[in-house]
Amino acid sequence: MTSQRLKFRGFKGPRVSKYGSRRCEYDGQKFDSMKECDYYKRLKLLQRAGDVLMFLRQVPFHIPGDVKYLVDFQIFWASGEVGFVDVKGFKTAEYKLKKKLVEHHYPIVIEEA
Repeated sequence: MTSQRLKFRGFKGPRVSKYGSRRCEYDGQKFDSMKECDYYKRLKLLQRAGDVLMFLRQVPFHIPGDVKYLVDFQIFWASGEVGFVDVKGFKTAEYKLKKKLVEHHYPIVIEEA
């Protein structure tokens, strides 16, 4: 079967993100974008330097209406502060709304990287 025939029968090839981001894998972790992967690498360096005690990925927040929002990173700094970071290349209207709702219902501020 030729590639032309496969395309005709619905073969689409590798998936491409709507906003042009490329998925990647690093350190046994899968990331939705290279930007998120790079931020992870930066946090690992800060952790080795002692500035970051630990961090969590894909932390869920539950919003009324059975809506779940995943923040990319929760960071526990050596200073005792706790931060929340969402790595975004493109800010959709849905993202902006969910971010506002999380910040309204929880006593946190989500930073954007």
